[in-house]
Parts: sequence; C-alpha cells; structure tokens
Amino acid sequence: MSCCAPGADGFAGGVQSLPSDDEVRFSARNLGDGVFQTELSVPAVHCGACIRSIEAGLGRLDGVEAARVNLSTRRVTVRWRGEALPPIVATLARLGYAPTVFDEPEGEKDRTLSELLVAVAVSGFAAGNIMLLSVSVWSGAEGATRDLFHWVSALIALPAMFFAGRIYYRSAWGALKHGRMNMDVPIAIGITMAYALSLYETIHSGPHAYFDASVTLLFFLLIGRSLDHVMRERARTAVKGLARLAPRGALVIGAGGARDYLALSEIEPGMRLLVAAGERIPVDAVVEAGLSDIDRSLVSGESAPQKVAEGDAIQAGTLNLTGPLTLAATARAEDSFLAEMLRMMEAAEGGRARYRRIADRVSAAYAPVVHLTALATFLGWMAATGGDWHRAVTVAIAVLIITCPCALGLAVPIVQVVAARRLFEHGIMVRDGGAMERLAEADVAVFDKTGTLTLGHPRLQNLQQIAPEALAAAAALAANSRHPLSQAVAVYDEGKGPVFEAVAERPGFGVEGRAEGSLWRLGRAEWARGDGASGEVADEGTVLSRDGAVLARLEFDDAIRPDAREALAELEDRLGPVEMLSGDTARACRRVADRLSIAHVEAGLMPADKVARIEALARQGRKVLMVGDGLNDAPALGAAHVSMAPATAADIGRNAADFVFLRDSLSAVPVALDVSRRAGRLVRQNVALAIVYNVFAVPVAILGYVTPLIAAVAMSTSSIIVIANALRLGRVRR
Repeated sequence: MSCCAPGADGFAGGVQSLPSDDEVRFSARNLGDGVFQTELSVPAVHCGACIRSIEAGLGRLDGVEAARVNLSTRRVTVRWRGEALPPIVATLARLGYAPTVFDEPEGEKDRTLSELLVAVAVSGFAAGNIMLLSVSVWSGAEGATRDLFHWVSALIALPAMFFAGRIYYRSAWGALKHGRMNMDVPIAIGITMAYALSLYETIHSGPHAYFDASVTLLFFLLIGRSLDHVMRERARTAVKGLARLAPRGALVIGAGGARDYLALSEIEPGMRLLVAAGERIPVDAVVEAGLSDIDRSLVSGESAPQKVAEGDAIQAGTLNLTGPLTLAATARAEDSFLAEMLRMMEAAEGGRARYRRIADRVSAAYAPVVHLTALATFLGWMAATGGDWHRAVTVAIAVLIITCPCALGLAVPIVQVVAARRLFEHGIMVRDGGAMERLAEADVAVFDKTGTLTLGHPRLQNLQQIAPEALAAAAALAANSRHPLSQAVAVYDEGKGPVFEAVAERPGFGVEGRAEGSLWRLGRAEWARGDGASGEVADEGTVLSRDGAVLARLEFDDAIRPDAREALAELEDRLGPVEMLSGDTARACRRVADRLSIAHVEAGLMPADKVARIEALARQGRKVLMVGDGLNDAPALGAAHVSMAPATAADIGRNAADFVFLRDSLSAVPVALDVSRRAGRLVRQNVALAIVYNVFAVPVAILGYVTPLIAAVAMSTSSIIVIANALRLGRVRR
C-alpha cells in the first residue's frame, strides 16, 4: 500500500486560481517582532516525499524562518520575517502543489472517499474474475484454452487498471511532471510492467501471465489507502467538531448603536458584540452588560452551566444559554482560545519524533533505492541465466512491487493520529507529536502548586482583618495582574483605590505601581518590604506595602483539583517520587503537600530556582515532566523534558507547554502518560514489523522465489497490518 494520505494529485479537484500575495498577507497572523505566520491549504500533499519537497523548497526562500507540513490536514504553515512577503505561492506552484488560502470544502473529502470506494469495488470485481480464470489455467488448461483465458483476463484488467489505477497514475505523473519522485511512481511502473509482460506472454502464447498480480495489487493498495483515509478522517472529526463551534459571524454594535452583522474574520478587539441566548461566543471577550449562564464544557469539561456577569471573561466556542450578553471582544478569531485549540490538535500529527525522523529518512531514499534494486536484480538475473530477459524482467517486477517501505512510512504518523484522537477525547491537547514520545520517556514528575495542584481560584480568608482603605488599594493594584492570588483580591476592586501608574508585574514576586508619589507593592513579604530578592522566605504570606511599610497581610485558601490525590499516587507508581516546586510560602505548600501525600516540597522559589531544580534532575539523568501554569512557570515548562499546563494557565504558560489539559481533573496527567507509553510501544512494534518485512521479503524476491502476484499481496498486507496494529491503541481506561 502507498504510504500516501488520501487526496493525491487531482483526486477530485478542478482547476483553481492561485491566491494573490495580498490575500496571503491579509490572512497572515502577526506574531510580533516582525514575524508573520500563514497557513495555506495544499490538497496535492499526499506522502513523505511531498512533505520534504515543500519544506525544503520554502526553507530556501529568503525571509522564511520555518515551514511545516501537516499530512492529515494537508496544510502548510509558513513563518517569515519582514514586511515583504516571500514568493511562497509561486514556489509551491512551481513544486506542483498549488495552494489555496482556505481549506477545501468538506464535499471534496467525501468525493475522495467515494472515489476510493468505487475504485476498490472495481478492482476487487476485476481481480475476482481474473483469479477464477487463473485458477483454470493453474488447473491444467493449455494451448488455445489457456490463451483464451489470458486474453479474457487482459480485457478485464485493462479498463480496471485505467479506472482504479488512475489514482496512482495521476499522482505519479504529477510528480514526474514537476521533476520529483513520490511513493506512487514505482507502484505505477510496477503494475504497468506486470501488465505489459503479461500481454507479451499472451501474444506469444506463453505459459504464464500476471494480470491477476496487477489488478490484485491495485485491490490491496486501494484497501489500505481507504483504511488510511478513514482513519485520518476519523481522527480529524475532533478538529472538524471544534471548527463547527465557531459561528460564521456576530452582531456588532456600532458607535451610534447601529447593529451590523460582520463575518468572523472582520471582528477586531474592542468591538462590542451582542450574543443572544443559544448562540456560540464568536471570539474571546469580556462581558460588558447582561447576566447569563454559559456552557464551558469545551474549556473545562464541566457540564454544569456557569453564571457570568459584567467583567467576566468568556472564551470563544462556549455556549450562551439563558440570556443576551453584550461583550467587548478581546482577541481576533485567529487569536482566540478556540483557534489555539484547533492549532494544537492539528500540530499533534505533524510532530517530528525520533522514530518519525528515521522513517522519513528511509522513505526519502525509497524511490532511488527501489529502482536501483530492481535494475540490479534484472542485470544479475540476465547474467545468471545467460540472457533470459523474460525471467530477469519477471523477478525485477516482483522486486519493484515488494520493495516498498509503505508500512514504515505509515508506522509513526498513523499511531500519532490515533493517539491524538484518544487524548482529545479526554480533554488533552497535544502541541507537538514528538511530545508524546518525550512523555513516554519521563521518569520524574514535578508540579507547581497554585493553579496546578489546586484549581487556581484562591479565596481571601482574612477579609475582616484588612482595613477598607488597604483593601481598596490592594484590589486596584491586583486588577493589573492575572496571577490567581491577584485575581482573588481584584474582585474587591470598586474603583475606590488609588489610580496607579507605571504598573509592572515581577514574576515570582508580585505586582507594583506608583500612586500618590509612593511605590506600592503587592506580593511576597520580603520583596514588598524591600528586603531583597533572595534567601529564605519567611512564612509571612502576601502583603501590601507602601514605600516598604506593610499596610496589610493577606491570607488565602485554594481548593485541590479533583482526583489530584489519585492521579499523584498513580504517577508515583509509574514514575517514582513526585515533587512540588512552588513560589508560595512553606506553610501553604506543606498544607497542600500533606493533603496529597507529597514528600519532596520546595517552597518560596523564584522562576530561576525552579529551572535550576529541573536542570539538577536532568544532570542526574532524569527526564522531567513539569506540570505548571502561570507566568512564573513558563521558564520551567520550557526547561523540562516534557511539560503540561491547564487550559486556565496564562498564555505564555500554555505556549511553553507540550500538552494542555482542558478539564479541572488532574487525572489528565496519568491518562496522557498512559496513551503516550502505549503509543510508543505501538510505534516500535510498527517499525519492527516494517523492518522485518523488508529484511525477509526483499532477499526472497531477489532470489526469484516470489511471483509478482505474491509480491503484491505481501506488500499490501504489510501496510494493512501496520494500520490494524495502530488501531489497537483503543480507548484508555478513564
């Protein structure tokens, strides 16, 4: 079977005009620092050779920093620097992959599957009838009867090859026309040569013909390709389901109160939106007016409705249930939480894990190695048989058919696709397919406390002990920070506090600002007092200070995440001791650690201290899984061997993590570990199956013990076995 994904050149598409540079530039996302990123649909991508051609071709362009192709979504993501757009579209067209700005409609996918199924039916019908005629020949038919059966087989095989085989011929011709090779070129050559040799035998009344081999090969190839197509489409239903959660547009309230319906792509931050009950939230926004219940199961996995009122933030894709809301958009559609989830789902299959890089390198050498092996076999048999070209050609055709690393090409990506789907079912998003391999290697887990082991919704406990003036000042200052402790104080902001200027957040310390000629600080006690930023942290909690003088001490409590104790116990069984690294006080950390039975706790840590601990574990040969959220955890998440963050984490934390879990339950961590380890085992099994197949099959074919028919069955069966093995990943226990 070809390792190509469905959607080979011209499967069901027509002639399309290329997008203009203005269209590409308009659709690009500004990543900051002069870097832009755009995603283009490239329907002609269908195998590893296509991926390498595109990534290498775009990578050579001036200004292009990175290019990554996703085989399942048939999309290329290009990141470039500078205002001038590199010739991305022209380069893709020159390589033979005409791009479009938007994804092809879903009907294209349906026609692709329909074409595959019809081709399977035609080739199967033809193969069955030719096989019946071949059985008659094998049973002893000779002379004119045998020739008649061969001619009838030739007449049945010819239209079947043109109709069912056009998928491969079209793909092979598209590659050769643009001066490149792909997996379908040797397949097209193999079935054509098998038919041509059989026709020659029939014309000259030869005893052997291989029409059955040509058509049966097509039949098995198409079965395997159809399975591959169905698997990728099943895995992508999660992505499609997410995409459908985004409405096509929203009702925008203009400056004079006029209402206008705008497409989703036209909504900009700051626009006021009116969302009626029963409608999806179009973009990330803040409630300006209204009171309603929303379904946040997309974000948290919690099915119970959540009340929202003025000032509450709402993510795109959540469902407004009970009342109309007036919202202020805070992000464009492509920068929303829903769009980020879509990008993470699509990135999962495209990761370049170690086994995938090995498979890619093997597949890159596939076409020349196959052709050279077949040529060497032909020459060797010509020399061994004293010029018997018929025997030499027959063996060479068998080698051409059987020498296919299609199973190796499928070994990794098909498992990644299935694993990503399984993780998504449990509310876990994967930012990189290679992360699953790294997670399977992890042997120690390190957790942050606030927002990770706890829900990150702390409550102010000693409210009655804080003076109203101090509480107002603390709330006004805390409103400038997204830290969970700051948010717990900011809810008391009624606009009565000082007006702060030059507000800045110091990761690991707190937030500071100037008002009334004084420096105000809310955060760690020693920092707020100006005692310094190092040394042991006393259990003084969080304080509000003015010019170093402490005005109030604030005490908090936070709820433990559901299933946290069970999840940590399971991780200890599989990975060993679990550690807590937190910037909170020792007393607060010990309180949580005792409830969760965590033995190793380090409190009062700066971001650099967390990184230092992870690096120390790495020097001991440990592979660290870091689970954390927030601004101060981003360096540690990046330093770890593999990392996870909750969806409630700060943007920088989610961007630094390899996995993002959407639900409150901490069971997502052992679930992800379970899926990753099982996926790793399946990948190794698939790679081993592919290697063993080639080690045994190729020498046997070269020695002449395999007919083209047996070669066709063996090669197709190996790929089908790899796909079936990937399906064993099944569902996880939770």
